[in-house]
Amino acid sequence: MIKNAVASLMVRLHLLPPPRAAPASTYHHHQRALRLPRPSSASLRPAAASMSTTAEQAVADQKRALRTEVRRALKALSPDQRASEDLAIQTTILNSSWFKASKRLCAYISCYQLREVDTSKILAECLPSSPGQEELAKDLYVPRVEDKNRNMRMLKITTMDDLVKNSMNILEPSPVDASGNDREDVLSASSPVDLFLLPGQAFDRTGRRLGRGGGYYDTFLLKYQELAKEKGWNQPLLVALSYSVQIMEEGLIPVNSTDIPIDALVSASGIIPISPAALERM
Repeated sequence: MIKNAVASLMVRLHLLPPPRAAPASTYHHHQRALRLPRPSSASLRPAAASMSTTAEQAVADQKRALRTEVRRALKALSPDQRASEDLAIQTTILNSSWFKASKRLCAYISCYQLREVDTSKILAECLPSSPGQEELAKDLYVPRVEDKNRNMRMLKITTMDDLVKNSMNILEPSPVDASGNDREDVLSASSPVDLFLLPGQAFDRTGRRLGRGGGYYDTFLLKYQELAKEKGWNQPLLVALSYSVQIMEEGLIPVNSTDIPIDALVSASGIIPISPAALERM
């Protein structure tokens, strides 16, 4: 079904104006990019601006069309298939050397209604199972959306009881703990995180990731990467979790300058390392 959907989508995408070029991946030399010509004089600037606006709208239209097709494919997955892939993906991550070696990480709280890959077993492994086992746990930061302007924070939790449902019925960390103290924000933490576990709508094997359209993760990831560079920290591995129907053929996912590429992809079939950092650490 996903092959037919993708084929249909590709036909429709060819009818749209060509998108603005995505920035060439910093780590994948096969990524295709179409670059618009730079204006050579001031008189060409209005035309260039118009071209840019049209191209950006084309990219947005293509992304919207692809999200629709992926949502249909996800909806067609049976509960048994989803459960099977959820288990395989989480088992792969939990058994991996790079996850076991991580001390601090950011991870999303999966939402079944949004058809995100389940992370419940991963989160449970990060948190202390009982009092006195804190040394065996990992520092875990999870997302809290602050507003509709792409502002998201990653706050530290120590138990699943730290989560509350927001207005969309999605679990998020409360801003303060049981003692009334502000939770630690990963952007204010004194130590870096090793790993980000990311959701998304679609991915490919060159590192392209299509989100839900809000821009929250891309905005946050850019902030964290800039912080890590400023602090002289190693950049964390950006690892996406994906159902089989979410993995697209190369070049099908449109991107623009604000889209952050992932380092690796984990599906029910295994781990797909992409960047040099992933190839080295995974």
